[in-house]
Amino acid sequence: MMLRYGLLVVLLVVGAYCRAQHSTATATRSPLIIGAYAQGSFIIGHTPSVKHLVVSHPTGLELNLQRQTNGAEPWHAWYKYPKVGLALVYYDYHNPVLGKSYAATVYINKSFYRTARQELNFRIGTGLGFFPIRFDQETNHRNNIVSSRLNATLQTRLEYDVALTPHYGLLLGVGLNHYSNGATTKPNFGINLPTVFVGVNYHQQRPFRPVSTGPTAEPDELGHNFLDLSTSLGFKQRNESDRRKYTAQSVSVMVGRRVNRKSNLVLGAEGFYDRSLLVQLRDTSSSGEKLPDVKKAGVFFGHELLFGRLAFVSHLGFYVYNPYKSNKFYYERLGLKYQFSRHFWGAADLKIHRGAADVVELKVGARL
Repeated sequence: MMLRYGLLVVLLVVGAYCRAQHSTATATRSPLIIGAYAQGSFIIGHTPSVKHLVVSHPTGLELNLQRQTNGAEPWHAWYKYPKVGLALVYYDYHNPVLGKSYAATVYINKSFYRTARQELNFRIGTGLGFFPIRFDQETNHRNNIVSSRLNATLQTRLEYDVALTPHYGLLLGVGLNHYSNGATTKPNFGINLPTVFVGVNYHQQRPFRPVSTGPTAEPDELGHNFLDLSTSLGFKQRNESDRRKYTAQSVSVMVGRRVNRKSNLVLGAEGFYDRSLLVQLRDTSSSGEKLPDVKKAGVFFGHELLFGRLAFVSHLGFYVYNPYKSNKFYYERLGLKYQFSRHFWGAADLKIHRGAADVVELKVGARL
C-alpha cells in the first residue's frame, strides 16, 4: 500500500510540474539546472527505543534535475519564480541493521535571495524511499525504525548557490530527510536525518531571465466561496504482533474561500471509522462487556497553500464525538491536493495524533 500512497503523491506533484511546463512549449523553454551533491548525516534519537541505532553517521549522494519556472503561468510570478525538480537520493547508513536506502523525490525550490551570481533557496519535496533491509521479528528485530521496504519520504533544506563560472555553481546547504511508512506497518519510528551537503550545479541560464515581468492576472476564484465533499480510504497495522492491515475510512464536508492569490481558508466536519480500533477494543475488553462505539466525528479548520492546481494542505481538527478514547481530543492533517478539473480533485494526506502518524489517507472529492 505504501507504493500506492507514494505514487499518488508523486503523481500529484508531477501533475502540477507538467502543467507548469505545458504552456512553455510555445514560449521560451524553462531553463534547466542539473546537480550532484555529496551528503553527510546523523540519525536523530527521537525516542529512547531507537538509541541503539543512532551510533553511525550515514553518508550519501544526490543527483537532481530542476526546471526554472519562467512566468508562463501566473503563479510562477506570485512565488518569485521557484524551481521544480526531481531528485534521486542514496544513503549508506554504515550499519548492517539499517543497510542502505534509495529514494526519488519531487520538490519545489524557492529563492529568498537572488543576484546574478548568488542564490539562497528553500526546498521542500516528497516521494518514495526504498530500504532493502527492514525489520524482521526473527532475523532483524533490532531494526525498529524501518518495518517496510517502501516508505514515504519528506525532504526540506536551505541551499546557497554561488557562481564559479557562467554556467557552474558551488552548492552548500543543510537539510532534513525523513523516512516513514505512515503507520501502515509497525514498528514505525521512522528515520530523521539532519544533513549537510556540498556539490555542483550546472545552470543552463544564469542569470535567470523570466519570459515576462509584467503584472499577472488575478485568479478568477479570488473572493469566492466553495463547497467540497470527499471520502478517504487508508490502511494501517495495529502493532508488531498483528501483521494484518485494517481499513480506516472517512467522509467529510468542507466550505472554503479563496482569500488571496496563494491561499484558501477552509472549515469542515468529518466522520471516521477505523476497524483497527474495533479489534483493539475487543482484545482489551472482558467477555460480555458492552463495547463503546469506535466511530468518531470531528470538526476542523485549515489552510491550503496554492501552486496552480496543486495545494499543500494543513488542518487542525477536534473530535466532537469520541466514545472510545483511543487518542487525544485533537488531530492534525498534512497533505497534497490536486485539482484535476473544475469539479474533481484527489489528495494524499497524513493524519497525525500528537506528532505520531495515525494513517495515510487516499482521498477523492468533488467541488460543488
